[in-house]
Amino acid sequence: MSKIIEVKNLVKKYGDFTAVNSISFSVEEGEIFGILGPNGAGKTTTLEMMEGIKVPTDGMIILDNKHVEKETMAVKSVIGVQLQASSFFEGLNLVELINTFAAMYDREVDAMELLREVQLTDKAKSQVKELSGGQKQRFSIAIGLVNDPKVLFLDEPTTGLDPQARRNLWELVKLIQGKGKTVVLTTHYMDEAEALCKRVAIMDAGKIIALDTPKNLVHTLLAKGFSKPVLHQEANLEDVFIDLTGHVLRE
Repeated sequence: MSKIIEVKNLVKKYGDFTAVNSISFSVEEGEIFGILGPNGAGKTTTLEMMEGIKVPTDGMIILDNKHVEKETMAVKSVIGVQLQASSFFEGLNLVELINTFAAMYDREVDAMELLREVQLTDKAKSQVKELSGGQKQRFSIAIGLVNDPKVLFLDEPTTGLDPQARRNLWELVKLIQGKGKTVVLTTHYMDEAEALCKRVAIMDAGKIIALDTPKNLVHTLLAKGFSKPVLHQEANLEDVFIDLTGHVLRE
């Protein structure tokens, strides 16, 4: 597959502190690529430089054959970014917000179709402040899709969500990828990365310390002699919770 993103020797410094320390990687067109790491690892800073929000101290990023730092506006026309709820205009309902963001891209969109894709048609006339946490996350993704992007960036999209909302959002991300889009996400949840990502980069202290498929990373660890007491189960407690309470979103 062709590479849609190439990150080369990327550095971000704040005074004497190096948040991102000369990292390089690529993202294939159409894959879900995960950036994992503890707090302060540099993953969000990396994402923001890929989005053209922050300027690198050194290195370069090529996205869809465009130099992110030199062709920022061209890059922003082909990416979608998950916004926080605080980024939305108060007083507008969801349809009005979608149309407002579409106007910023000089596009006409079917607002109700976008809301249908993220299961929010019943909230079309509601304001963002009236939505639940899961609904806000799904609406943020809808806004990120307004310009029909080639690459969608998601920064910890399921943080704070209940099990139904988490799994529902996983299915939404898979649906988006199934339409040919590339997804780059950060997450704290290892099960989320295993469920969604073709490959993951694990960051710590500003560096990428591992990059491979989740399965290969596990096999590498086992090959080093790692072992732990394992009670093999075909399901976990979250599966029990979902089975007992149902897959239907409670919003």
